[in-house]
Amino acid sequence: MNPMSVCSSSSSSSSGSWSSTKAWIVHGIVAGVAIAVAIGARVYLGPPKKFRSRVVGIIPARFDSSRFQGKPLVQILGKPMIQRTWERAKLATTLDHVVVATDDEKIRECCRSFGADVIMTSESCRNGTERCSEAIQKLEKKYDIVVNIQGDEPLIEPEIIDGIVKALQEAPDAVFSTAVTSLKLEDAFDPNRVKCVVDNSGYAIYFSRGLIPFNKSGKANPQFPYMLHLGIQSYDTGFLKIYPQLEPTPLQLEEDLEQLKVLENGYKMKVIKVDHEAHGVDAPEDVEKIESLMLQRNLS
Repeated sequence: MNPMSVCSSSSSSSSGSWSSTKAWIVHGIVAGVAIAVAIGARVYLGPPKKFRSRVVGIIPARFDSSRFQGKPLVQILGKPMIQRTWERAKLATTLDHVVVATDDEKIRECCRSFGADVIMTSESCRNGTERCSEAIQKLEKKYDIVVNIQGDEPLIEPEIIDGIVKALQEAPDAVFSTAVTSLKLEDAFDPNRVKCVVDNSGYAIYFSRGLIPFNKSGKANPQFPYMLHLGIQSYDTGFLKIYPQLEPTPLQLEEDLEQLKVLENGYKMKVIKVDHEAHGVDAPEDVEKIESLMLQRNLS
């Protein structure tokens, strides 16, 4: 046997073995890092160590709006709309505290005039959820759940606030909860009316400005129980703090719905169905409708 061939063969074998070993080491390191990142990002999603009992309601309010500038300060039967919403939120039994989060001095002064606590937030907040996220980190007290209360819902029912809080408390695998109600057939194709579908366990599957589900006839089915999403939502505080760090997702950007970023990142969202007629103020012409409804219900 040629000694050189033995040496060459041994060297080749050793080199191949070492290359294979290096590949496995690199693979192991990459896999380990990926697992560590995943665990670090979602570690708080395990079963909570205690009942999520401490709850704060935050009303995000901004002055600048492309559709209705100064909306929070519009008068509704003699009171600013933000005050109407705050007074309704204060009636919820599950909330330990209610604050307004804004980036506008005029809104702050208005809220302080009727006794509301105010947290000033950055103008860079892209939506109400990010404003709530910044506000919760500025509060002195610690809370387990944050309820995002839409400032343009002056007739919000306290029972709905309590309902979504309890839903999140009873679903430890969820980081988000919200409410839906029956969709009126005339609103089926209105992109300002956000629709929702849920699974058999009451967790959100998808939200859309289009009609969902959509059948092959291309028409709304009068017999199908379509669901309308109500703007109010609550979050696990741990999740809310990392929400702004999550990159915008394709579905979120296409539909312009912040809830989709939650679902696209694999988080669970609990949904409750309530009997409620949405009365949000989206445009100046909605104010008169709200005032008429309040007079009918003796809510002036």
